[in-house]
Amino acid sequence: MEIINNFSLKNHNTFGIEARAKQFVAVHSVPELKSVLKKNISEKKFILGGGSNMLLTKDIDALVIHVDLKGKKIIKETEDFVWVESQAGENWHEFVLWTIDQNFGGLENMSLIPGNVGTTPVQNIGAYGTEIKDTFDSCEAMKIENQEMKTFTKAECHFGYRESVFKNEAKDQYIITSVVFKLTKCNHKINISYGDITSELAKKNIVNPTLNDVSNAVIAIRQSKLPDPKELGNSGSFFKNPILLKTDFEKIHRQFPEMKYYEVSETEVKVPAGWLIEQAGFKGKRFGDAGIHKNQALVLVNYGNATGQEILDVSKKIQETIFKTFGILIEAEVNLV
Repeated sequence: MEIINNFSLKNHNTFGIEARAKQFVAVHSVPELKSVLKKNISEKKFILGGGSNMLLTKDIDALVIHVDLKGKKIIKETEDFVWVESQAGENWHEFVLWTIDQNFGGLENMSLIPGNVGTTPVQNIGAYGTEIKDTFDSCEAMKIENQEMKTFTKAECHFGYRESVFKNEAKDQYIITSVVFKLTKCNHKINISYGDITSELAKKNIVNPTLNDVSNAVIAIRQSKLPDPKELGNSGSFFKNPILLKTDFEKIHRQFPEMKYYEVSETEVKVPAGWLIEQAGFKGKRFGDAGIHKNQALVLVNYGNATGQEILDVSKKIQETIFKTFGILIEAEVNLV
């Protein structure tokens, strides 16, 4: 466990941004994490997982602690359910595939989402009709200030749309070390409510899809729309889909009757941010080495040597145009550093 000075983070963020850490250390166990925090109590700290949900706009003048805890195990099971614990440093997609191989259901719709397990509750990640909160049981986290461990229940995580306690009241106070998911062993709730999945399955003449069929469909859809971060720097969806009060939306919809939307409650609707960006003419546009992906307007990309600031400038240009055109404010989903 070595602390390295002036460390390049280019290979530790999926945008492939060249930024440097004042100091960097990778921890591989809870005791190592405790030791690093205790010995560097007065140092500014930055916690790094898979680097998939952040945009580095500058060097990090802090001790960067890369949480690289590995391991997964079944901790409890009944006839119908199984509780699986994964360490925070496990790759999310590999963990999802492992659960499917065991015929454990619940995570298949979130296949191929980049990042590590430990950061999934922070963002309450989701895709194709499911979110982490649907299968989340609890997580273990270490308090940075005093290295005490705390178990967060689902209720204590205050999950919302791409929201949790870790982005709000507990922000920068805890490091998640492991997560427990409650998954089905039988009578799986196969969710193919999203049209893309239905049409992908229909292409293969699959009428009664298995967990594996759903996962493969999601992977195929994501690969057709989203660039591989190893080939083209990106962080997946850069913006959240805005949620509007129906009363506000109705006024906008009268002006733009072709605007797509989904009801999320009796009083709210969700508008696809990708549709707004595409209508505003940004899809496929390039500004130097920063740009918007040609197949998915929600994805900002680094074509090679873009700085984080250049990508941030493009995102602000998009936000300003959307607000000016539609009167809708879209927020960044990625963490801006």
